[in-house]
Amino acid sequence: MKTTILTKVVGSLAIHLLLIVAGARAIAATPALLQAKKEAEAKGYIFFATHDEIVAAARKEGKLVVRTELEPRNFEPLINGFKQKYPFITDVRLEDIPNTEAHQRSLLEIRSGQAKGLDITPLALDFATEYPPHLMKHDVAGMAKHGVLKIHLGMIHPGERNIVSVTGAITVVPYNRKLISEDKVPNKWDDFLKPEFKGKKFVADIRPLREAGLVPAWGLERTLEFARKLAAQQPVWSSSSASRVNTAIVAGEYPLAFTSTFNAIKRTMDKDRTGSLNYKIIEPVPTRIVDQPSAILNTANHPHAALLWLEFLASPEGQEIIDKYEPLRASVFTPGSFHEQLIRGKKLSAVDWDHFNKFEDYQAKIFAAYGLPKADIK
Repeated sequence: MKTTILTKVVGSLAIHLLLIVAGARAIAATPALLQAKKEAEAKGYIFFATHDEIVAAARKEGKLVVRTELEPRNFEPLINGFKQKYPFITDVRLEDIPNTEAHQRSLLEIRSGQAKGLDITPLALDFATEYPPHLMKHDVAGMAKHGVLKIHLGMIHPGERNIVSVTGAITVVPYNRKLISEDKVPNKWDDFLKPEFKGKKFVADIRPLREAGLVPAWGLERTLEFARKLAAQQPVWSSSSASRVNTAIVAGEYPLAFTSTFNAIKRTMDKDRTGSLNYKIIEPVPTRIVDQPSAILNTANHPHAALLWLEFLASPEGQEIIDKYEPLRASVFTPGSFHEQLIRGKKLSAVDWDHFNKFEDYQAKIFAAYGLPKADIK
C-alpha cells in the first residue's frame, strides 16, 4: 500500500516536472514569437500568434470563395480534403481561371473593386507587379517561420510576405518519336539553332512564358540574343495552348516543339494511343519554382478561412492531390513530388521569387526580340 502511494506521488511529481519544463520551453519561445508579431504589425502586416486563433476566426466565417489556375479536376478532392480537416467551413466555392484573357478580366475586376465576395486570387506572372496593392497584408512568411502556419518558406514570397505558390512547372521538349528519332532531338538549347531546324521544322510559342525561364541561368542579354536567333530559324509560331500543340505533334502535324511543360506533356501522353509522343529534358532545365502564385485580396470576406486554405494546399495532403489530379504539378519543395524527383541532380534555371516581379518584363523583351511574329496556328 505504501509502495503504491509512493509510486503515485513520484509519478505525480514527474508529471508536474514535465509540465514545468514544457511550460518553460513555451515561455522561452514566446518572446521571439511576440517580437516577430510586433515587428510585422509595425510594418502594417497582420500576424496571428497561434494557429488556434486563425481557426477560431475561420469557424465564424464558415465560407470560402477561391479563384484558381488549378485544373477543375482538382476541385472536388481538394474541397473534400479541406472540409474533412475543417468541417465547420461548410461552403467552399472554387472558380476556374484558365487563360490569360480570364486573368485580364479578373484583374480589371480587382482594380475596379468589383471582385467583391472573392477571397483568394491567382496572380498571373504576366501581370505580377499589378497585384500587391490589392492584397491583404498577412505576414504569411513570418507566421510560417514561427510555425503558426505550416507552409514551406520557399513557397512564400520573402519580400511581399503574403504571396504563396504551391505548384511548380518544369520545361521540357516534346517530340513525335515516329517523325524524329531521339538522337536527332536537340540535346542543348543551342541545337535548335542548327541549319537542320530552319524553316518550319518546329513549333514555338509567341508567348515566351517558358522561354523566359532561361533568364535565371543565362541572364537577360544572352536569352534575348538566343531569342533573335531562334526567330531567324523561322519556326511555326503558335498562340495555342501547350496541350493543343502537343496534340498536333501526336497527330503528326509537327515533329517537335521548342518547349512545353512536363505536366502538359504527361497529360497528352496519357491520351496518346499511338505512343508517338515523348519528351526530352534539356539542361539548364527552366523550372518555375514560383508557379500559379495566389494571395488573399484586401476585400476578402473570409480571410481566416483563406489562410487555412493556402496552408492546406501546401500540406502533404494538398500536394498529393495536386500531383494526382492536376496532374503532376506539386511544388519542387515537396519531397517525393514528381517535379522534385525529376530535377534531382540536374542543372536548373530556377524562376524563384527573385525573378517573380521581373518576369513580366522578361517576357515583353523576349517577345520584342522575336520581331512580333504572326501566329500560324490557332
